[in-house]
Amino acid sequence: MSLAQVREFCRSLPDVGEDVKWGNDLVFTIGGKMFCVICLEPPHQIAFKCTPETFAELIEQPGLIPAPYMARAMWVQEPELGTALGRRDRERLVKTAYELVKAKLPKRRRAAASPAPRHRRRP
Repeated sequence: MSLAQVREFCRSLPDVGEDVKWGNDLVFTIGGKMFCVICLEPPHQIAFKCTPETFAELIEQPGLIPAPYMARAMWVQEPELGTALGRRDRERLVKTAYELVKAKLPKRRRAAASPAPRHRRRP
């Protein structure tokens, strides 16, 4: 999986913002809160939020570590993109990170991040 594929996947999620922070990290957000960060310079480290249970499982896997500075918030890092996780697993975990962060947003910000469904008028 490449940086472009991660970016494409993250941007496919509803209401995701992206920004470059700290000089070379591409940060994906929902409602202004981060859920995934990927380094723009090779080897493209990727970090994302997860549940405490998933965090404990993932850091036991070879090639995954507690994310520096963010481990206390249950973030995991793959130090080299594509070496420890397959595309499907990574996308599932990033989507879970998105959902975790979205669920913690205040109701007003959650509503702003997800517009109400449109009702179709019947002809």
